[in-house]
Amino acid sequence: MLKSLSKIKKSYIAGFLDGDGSIYAQAKPNRTYRYGFQIALYVVFFQSKKCQKSFEEICSLVGCGKLRIRSDGILECVIGKIEDIQEFLKAIKPYSVLKKKQINLMLEIIRRKKTIKNANDFKNLLKIINRYRELNYSKRRKERALTP
Repeated sequence: MLKSLSKIKKSYIAGFLDGDGSIYAQAKPNRTYRYGFQIALYVVFFQSKKCQKSFEEICSLVGCGKLRIRSDGILECVIGKIEDIQEFLKAIKPYSVLKKKQINLMLEIIRRKKTIKNANDFKNLLKIINRYRELNYSKRRKERALTP
């Protein structure tokens, strides 16, 4: 993926994510999961459909994720596979300025998610996920208590 890219291109991608991207985790209520929640992790780049060709080039540099066109004319490049997120964030972390805290928090969530052994471990993971509320802005976020 990004391993073969130059430092300059990694810096560019990190800057693009800092300005037109988002890193977030969600705990979605889902009774079919062991502790009642599905943990969804995402790294997303955004751009206007007017710039589709250039945006596709940037997404191809990233090397993973799926391109999606929203109904409001916004393009998204969504990275949702944990392994891809982890590899991607480790590659651009040294070059990020604005989203360094979100990157560190996501890498911590990925590490903790792999070590869950009981409901208390899961509850502690939910607390870490809730820390994104302090770091990210959302107009549509609903406040809710997350307890397994």
